[in-house]
Amino acid sequence: MEALETFVVESPVQSEGDAYKSIVADIITELVLGGSIGRIKVIVRPEESLYLMAVILRGSQPRVKVSDMASVDISNHLKKEITISVEQEKYLPELLEKLWAKYGRAKVYQPERKTLIMTAQDVDAEKKFLADMVVADPQSTLQSRLVEMAIRATPEGFRVRYHSMDGHRFVFAASEDILKPEWIQEARDLAEELMEGE
Repeated sequence: MEALETFVVESPVQSEGDAYKSIVADIITELVLGGSIGRIKVIVRPEESLYLMAVILRGSQPRVKVSDMASVDISNHLKKEITISVEQEKYLPELLEKLWAKYGRAKVYQPERKTLIMTAQDVDAEKKFLADMVVADPQSTLQSRLVEMAIRATPEGFRVRYHSMDGHRFVFAASEDILKPEWIQEARDLAEELMEGE
């Protein structure tokens, strides 16, 4: 796991805090989040049935469009064919899924691994559409992994949960009871406190 700038777990009982820190560190490693998380603070108060987490991310990756990973060209005006020549195979499975959803599997011809051919009535408009089509949204994927991390680290039985992500800040609160508004605000305040460390 990449070293975090800040990693704090507060609990009334020091041994419980150390145990939760170890659990959270293991989950961060399992979900390969170490490179994305810069700072994290967790507060565990079993006597109040409360678990809070605030995370500050190191940075975010932009959405990946087809034009970022491939070239899109009109290969044959007469046959109305558009060819996508893949330069970065990392997102090829996602691209294929999106193309199959739009055109159908039968209309996406793949003569070789990095070449995809589709036909379209208006090739100029379709070329522009394909070049701008979003293939992957790392921010959305990251948010779902952060939620998974928070849920996995939450004490057993804490089924009432709240989470939000705002830019580089992720906050999470969980309890066995109804979450009080002040607890959610405390989680937000934790994120603010972590941001001030910049």
